Formats: sequence, C-alpha cells, structure tokens
Amino acid sequence: MIIATDMPEVSRCAASQCAYNSNDACHARAITIGDGADPDCDTFFTNSRHTNSSRTAGVGACKMEDCKFNDDFECSADSIQVGLRGKSQHCQSYTH
Repeated sequence: MIIATDMPEVSRCAASQCAYNSNDACHARAITIGDGADPDCDTFFTNSRHTNSSRTAGVGACKMEDCKFNDDFECSADSIQVGLRGKSQHCQSYTH
C-alpha cells in the first residue's frame, strides 16, 4: 500500500555522495531532518549504487523544534534545499 501525503519537496540536494542523490536531486520517498542541535539530513547514507527512482523526495519529519518551519515535528516550508556544511548534509532552509 502506498500512502499519499502532502509534504514539502526537497527541491535540491548537493550531497552527491548520498545513495538517494542523482543529478543534485533527492529521490528518497521521504527524508528526516535533524540530529540533536544540527539540521542535518538523517536519511543520508553512502552507497556505491545510487537510486534510479524518478520520484522527488519530500520531508517526512523534522526534529528541529526551534525551526520556524517546524509544526509538530513536520516541515511546513513550501520546499527545502539540502547543501553541504563541512562534512554534513545540512538543511539550508532551516531558520531559527
């Protein structure tokens, strides 16, 4: 069974090493943002094989309680971008 829900899309992702990344786009079904005090992509993982899905990822959960877009642990932004900050895959739409 596939459940369809409205969620913000990941409009761009610069984490090219991620298994879900293809051509600066995330193709996971949904990602989770937040790891402690950092708005990083918890869904990121490296793999020699990258996804060949054509779907666009959505933001399924956000653990960043202090983000202005966080509404009951869900993202309320229209879309987000994931970029690199050092060695981390950072939600660039995070706004304290």
